[in-house]
Amino acid sequence: MSETFLTMATNIVIAIAILIAGWIGGNWASVQVKKIKKVDETLKSFLGTGARYLILAIAVITVLQQFGVQTASLIAVLGAAGLAIGLALQGTLSNVAAGVMLLFLRPFNVGDTISCGPVTGTVKSLGIFATELSTPENIYIFVPNSNLWNADIQNFSRNEERRQDITIGISYEEDIAKAMKTFEDTLKKEKRILKSEDHQPQIMVTALGDFAVNITARFWTATADTWPVKVDLTKALKEDLDKAGISIPSPARPFAQDGSGGSKKSASKKAA
Repeated sequence: MSETFLTMATNIVIAIAILIAGWIGGNWASVQVKKIKKVDETLKSFLGTGARYLILAIAVITVLQQFGVQTASLIAVLGAAGLAIGLALQGTLSNVAAGVMLLFLRPFNVGDTISCGPVTGTVKSLGIFATELSTPENIYIFVPNSNLWNADIQNFSRNEERRQDITIGISYEEDIAKAMKTFEDTLKKEKRILKSEDHQPQIMVTALGDFAVNITARFWTATADTWPVKVDLTKALKEDLDKAGISIPSPARPFAQDGSGGSKKSASKKAA
């Protein structure tokens, strides 16, 4: 009895040691795969996750063998239960299949900023089951691969150049030609705007609004400069329009007879 107990205790200790070694080895292999320099980040992320799970699976099979479970018998049992397992894990398996297709077709790479439905963020890793994103506010997002595969993906980083518009309304009393010339001069001063034959900036009147004539500056920049140029150029256009004496109107608020800028109804409520 004591010999049987000792054998069982020894097997349990060895099994725990194998599982711990498998966990440590899986994490180590994942890190080593991700350190390979000649493989791009997206593939390294996917292969690293796969290496971790493969080593863990080997560890589990080794533990079963330690307790006398025949591997051949185990495979036969798993084969017989394959249909049930497939139905139970169809969501998980669809994530694996979607991950493989995302890796193969590459609608995005690690480091790209993408939008998929309500989710927008920078891709941090593409795993077997899910993709990890980080929003501009540095919020962590965990998205199952099937969600990405079954929806439209917008990749903001894929193309090297981006086009954008900045629209500012001027008063109807202002000189449109003078305003458009001010826009043109401001765009010429911005060195980050692309000015090749295929990417010439455009200045155009795009709408006659209720309170203003909308003038739009349309231009191209390198993708990395999209947001900085938009912020800086919006400020520069406002300042240059002010220097040129061109006003930017705002909708007028109705002026009530009580002189408060509110309605008589609101004034009577305050009195009550």
